[in-house]
Amino acid sequence: MRAERHTLAKDLFIQRTLLCRGDTPVGRERQCRAGLAAAPARCACHMEEPMSRLNLAENFNRFFRIAPALSAADQEKVFFIRHDVYARELGFEPVRPDQRETDAYDARAAHCLLRTAEASPRLVGCARVVFADPQDPQALLPFEKACRDSLFRDQIDPSRLPRDRIAEVSRLAVLSDFRRRRGEAHKAVALDVQDFGDAQQPRFPYIPVSLYLAAVLLAQRRQVEYLFTLTEPRLAEHFAKLGVEVTQIGAPIEHRGTRVPSVIRVATVETRLRLMIQPLWKAIDSQMAQQYAQESAS
Repeated sequence: MRAERHTLAKDLFIQRTLLCRGDTPVGRERQCRAGLAAAPARCACHMEEPMSRLNLAENFNRFFRIAPALSAADQEKVFFIRHDVYARELGFEPVRPDQRETDAYDARAAHCLLRTAEASPRLVGCARVVFADPQDPQALLPFEKACRDSLFRDQIDPSRLPRDRIAEVSRLAVLSDFRRRRGEAHKAVALDVQDFGDAQQPRFPYIPVSLYLAAVLLAQRRQVEYLFTLTEPRLAEHFAKLGVEVTQIGAPIEHRGTRVPSVIRVATVETRLRLMIQPLWKAIDSQMAQQYAQESAS
């Protein structure tokens, strides 16, 4: 275990060194932005690749690999990313000697892991979906505790829903190498209106969107109907651009910044996606399915 922790930390150090030198697609893009290399659109593997050059699925498959974290080794990578972001970088959690950020909810959660599609893949980010505790179905989800007094229970009351049909997406984290814009340094994952560009230069935020869509797929696989989240106030506005309805179900609270409790109806996501997003959904679903199939065959 100690050797594995050392290897992950060493790999992350090398990754950041290469990024600074410009020896990776993202590093070359940073040099591009500083006027040190050719046009950035040719070397970008980050979240702002112009949509007009390739369709979203082709771009995603070209640059990224996303999968459920089914093995112990992949789950260790998830916990490592979370520690690097939430503990070492943001200070939301204590720094731990084992360089892993975990909590009691991980025992009843599913995780996804995003990497680059390079020959030597680099870690990008992760997300998890927390399910009801099968041993204690009435045990609360994290948002139910945090928003106990702020939920609009006349609109939807999680305590009255079938516990095996609800879940919560949380612990989204993206390594700082892939959160390069000004203002993103103090956020575990960022999504902003400028990520979508405009009519003259349309862009797309592959990283946060793919993590959220993968979380929906994790929930869908477990027949979850209501996927709750506690996130930034403008998430609904951003996801409306994709055709995903995120409904606010409570008053804002203070939780590492202003957060609002919201819900996604899992069954409606795929059917309401905008036409341009549907190939991306299928690409993510296909990559996730490949990992499930490999796990079943092993």
